Amino acid sequence: MFNSKKKAEEPSAEEVKKTSEAATAKEEPAKADTAEAPKKETADVPALQKALEAAQSEAEKLKADMAQLTDVKLRLAAEYDNFRKRSQREKDAIYSDATASTVTALLPVIDNVERALAAQNASAEDMRKGVEMINTQALQVFEKLGVASFGAVGETFDPNIHHCVGTVDAEGVESGAIALVLQKGYKLGDKVIRPAMVQVAN
Repeated sequence: MFNSKKKAEEPSAEEVKKTSEAATAKEEPAKADTAEAPKKETADVPALQKALEAAQSEAEKLKADMAQLTDVKLRLAAEYDNFRKRSQREKDAIYSDATASTVTALLPVIDNVERALAAQNASAEDMRKGVEMINTQALQVFEKLGVASFGAVGETFDPNIHHCVGTVDAEGVESGAIALVLQKGYKLGDKVIRPAMVQVAN
């Protein structure tokens, strides 16, 4: 009777097998997790230090290049400012010299006008001759300066150089031509200083 009770308490072979399989199933996932876990990578300190030094060297080089470019820019700005001021001074000097040259050429004409005005007992004929001489002298000065007069009866009217103040009937003058010159025009080379004031034939 005692032996039969002991036999009943002992697990059967089938139960032992199931228990063993369950234990094996629990161990396998643990092994799989261990196999799949990534290995920790160790940092390469010397390589990182070398890369940092290279980056710092490049930054210092760029900084030096930037300073050089800034210096070049400042120098160019200063040179341009000096050039601009020098050009303005030269321009002012040219204008001043040209004005002085023109006044110097006209001074003899002014002197003769003053002499004519100072003559108190001159006859009308003498006054006329004096004015003609002054006019001739002024035209000679203009010629030396390169100034030429234009605008004459019979010339074709050109609105670019003539200023028409009216139209008239004129015999012997073609239609559209200058019939009467009220004021001569003057030009320096191709530049019109003053247009001629004229009347044009119908």
